[in-house]
Amino acid sequence: MPRLQGRLTAADLGLLINTADPYSVAIGEYYAERRGIPEQNILRVKLPVRASLNAAEFASLQAQIQDQLGAHIQGLAMAWRQPYAVECNAITAAVAMGFQPEICAQSCAPTKPSPYFSYTGSRPFSDLGLRPAMLLAARSVEAGKALIDRGIASDQSLPSFSAAHAYFASTPDVARNVRASLFPPDTSLRPWGLQTKRVSSQALPVLQRTLIYQTGLVRVDGLAAVDWLPGALADHLTSFGGLLEASSHEGQMSALDWLEAGATASYGTVSEPCNHRQKFPHPQVLLLSYVQGVTALEAYWHSVAWPGQGVFIGEPLAAPFASPFAVGSPTKLSAP
Repeated sequence: MPRLQGRLTAADLGLLINTADPYSVAIGEYYAERRGIPEQNILRVKLPVRASLNAAEFASLQAQIQDQLGAHIQGLAMAWRQPYAVECNAITAAVAMGFQPEICAQSCAPTKPSPYFSYTGSRPFSDLGLRPAMLLAARSVEAGKALIDRGIASDQSLPSFSAAHAYFASTPDVARNVRASLFPPDTSLRPWGLQTKRVSSQALPVLQRTLIYQTGLVRVDGLAAVDWLPGALADHLTSFGGLLEASSHEGQMSALDWLEAGATASYGTVSEPCNHRQKFPHPQVLLLSYVQGVTALEAYWHSVAWPGQGVFIGEPLAAPFASPFAVGSPTKLSAP
């Protein structure tokens, strides 16, 4: 894993608010106040409040982003739950990398690789012309505010006196368990006070001080019993976890359920991806990015090689391992 350079801050983040959506207005204003987002970084747009935009509606949104946000904006927080898709693309990938109509012709095919996957800097728009994006998504204004508060509470909170844990749960679901070979071994990452644990979904231990939880299932039971740390990242590999308008689709759990349970960021696909591992967060890349002090937005974007169908949700600036002295400077990643 290469050393990453610095991290994004509120000064680098653009905030999009949909004036047609009361949730978006309330959450956008709360986020701007709590995170200190500068007024010049805020873009107010008017979008349909539904699951998906069509190509023409998205082109209008993209033009407003390009015309009205300054070149200093390096990442985006989109303060809504819907729309989360552009036809069969995820909206977070579409605003970052452009709309990919070819996905709709064959959603199981490989999609455009992300240049951010191997990027090590903290100025992605300046260097790549790409702004990683994340939805500030929740099922209610109250839940959205709690999500934001968890992100803020996470900042510089680790390492602490008690170890944090990263759980990687293998499952008997063969199609959805394809990431198991990428799970890190059980080990102690001593410099960061973090223990990685490979577990089985059929015999889960008590999940204590949980910072990362990744698995592959149609739906994940027992989330209410998880002891979540502020800034926790969690996701499950399944086809339709990115559908955010309902609690499930064809029996599949929405990524929103992770946030409702107490995680701070998650990821899910909005159209049938098949089980390409490149379309889902790489466990080791996610882990080793996050412990270097970058934000949840950056860690998740670093971990997905083909993000065209995947929507990133959560509080973008959460950064448990952030150093107050390391913004914009190299972070030393020592061996455990």
